[in-house]
Amino acid sequence: MKKVLVLCTGNSCRSQIAEGYLRYFGGSKAEIYSAGVETHGVNPKAISIMAEDGIDISGHTSNNITEYAGIDFDYVITVCDHAKERCPFFPSKAQLFHENFPDPAKATGTEEEIKQQFLHARNLIKEYTKAFAEKYL
Repeated sequence: MKKVLVLCTGNSCRSQIAEGYLRYFGGSKAEIYSAGVETHGVNPKAISIMAEDGIDISGHTSNNITEYAGIDFDYVITVCDHAKERCPFFPSKAQLFHENFPDPAKATGTEEEIKQQFLHARNLIKEYTKAFAEKYL
């Protein structure tokens, strides 16, 4: 079984969304983890926007990368430039992937404008994770 780590800055939005979709698209073919170089808690808007697409991430926790130091990952996906720059060295065979998704947690504007930014990020992550799961899992 493949082990996949999704890494972001605060493990609150993008990595949580990616974890949810990779679990969905990967099914029983992979163990999916997400972490941050910091922990900010799971963003309630990320939970809500995923629920709208039928994926429940309300039980996810915000984890620090150091919690997974002993796991031999097959793949590590960084979903923001900041995490890529600060990604620790993994003494494993992990293949590294990177995609810089917009950060919906930094969205500004009206509630509807903020929701649209969350939807946009979610849809980009959904497309990416679906293609990743089809190719690697």
